[in-house]
Amino acid sequence: MMKSRLKELSSILIKPAGPDCNMDCEYCFYLKKADVFPETKVHRMSDTILEETIRRVMTKARENVSFGWQGGEPTLMGLPFFEKAVAFQKKYGRGQTVGNGLQTNGILIDDLWTKFLREYNFLVGLSLDGPEHIHDHYRFMKSGRGSWSRVVDSAKRMLDGGVAINALTVVTDYSVRFPQEIYEFQKELGLSYMQFIPCVEIHSQDPFRMAPFAVPPEEYGRFLCSMFDLWIDDFADGVPTTSIRFFDSVLYNYVDLEPPECTLLPVCGIYVVVEYTGDVYSSDFFVESNWKLGNVMEGSISEMLNSDRQNEFGLMKKDHPESCRDCRWLKYCWGGCVKERIGNVNYLCDAYRMFFEHADNWFQWLAEEWKRQHSSSLDCTVA
Repeated sequence: MMKSRLKELSSILIKPAGPDCNMDCEYCFYLKKADVFPETKVHRMSDTILEETIRRVMTKARENVSFGWQGGEPTLMGLPFFEKAVAFQKKYGRGQTVGNGLQTNGILIDDLWTKFLREYNFLVGLSLDGPEHIHDHYRFMKSGRGSWSRVVDSAKRMLDGGVAINALTVVTDYSVRFPQEIYEFQKELGLSYMQFIPCVEIHSQDPFRMAPFAVPPEEYGRFLCSMFDLWIDDFADGVPTTSIRFFDSVLYNYVDLEPPECTLLPVCGIYVVVEYTGDVYSSDFFVESNWKLGNVMEGSISEMLNSDRQNEFGLMKKDHPESCRDCRWLKYCWGGCVKERIGNVNYLCDAYRMFFEHADNWFQWLAEEWKRQHSSSLDCTVA
């Protein structure tokens, strides 16, 4: 039997402060991961684990490699930690192109952070849910106060400083009502790269109910349709003037390319997560003992990525219900994220069906335009 192709170690997600955060957002699923690490209340990655993680990645990666820094809140590590990270990347690099992405709530971003992020070309994912009444509905400081004004100040500081920023916006039961207001606010602020993340969480007291802040599927479907129309309306000469990551990724599937968003791939398991302890897990949504693959101090990250356990994790996505197997949209959504499944059915299935019914004609046209524009280069490709 033919063996499956080995997955290249080209990206890794690192959580250097574990689940620790300087905010207390009501919908955050990762704060609860502190229960996975009960040995201490404060979670910080040591320099030894940082160096070993980067060494193992750089010595196995090929020409391109990306590091994602996430949390919790990774800036709690302090700027010197990230200066060391860049130094280790240089120390163990073999001529590779290295990309760094930082997901942050923006609270600690000051001028020194901005200068560093610009100097080393970090791509920043800034958690910002929209205008003040939307953002502050669920995103609180530890004191219970809203965080909007501080986040917007950080956004302006980084934009003025030339830092590349994506707006990361969680879509909840509340924010789902305001697609146009959110879109226009982000665009006016200067955040033309947007990522919308549906909030799908189980009730903390009842495993048979959704959390009160979870986005309802039908409303999320309408949100996607409205956001798509706003995106299309802003095209200039057939070219988008804003980037919405989900729409960009869907188009990849329409032109038979591998999308950058892993939720739209046929299988999962294309990257791993390193926690502050050096423990390696299958995905940031599955940081739990059942999906622990090893530790960076004891084994090869590349081997963990290609382990039987990680391959088993990746193939879970192919276990589609009958409704998916007969669905005309399966080849475009591939059942969405495994994390969104309730039982074996994607909680947001109805939303995605609504969206594809609404947007398919446009995607077909965009795909044809893309193929026409790229036909000459494709014809010259040597197999």
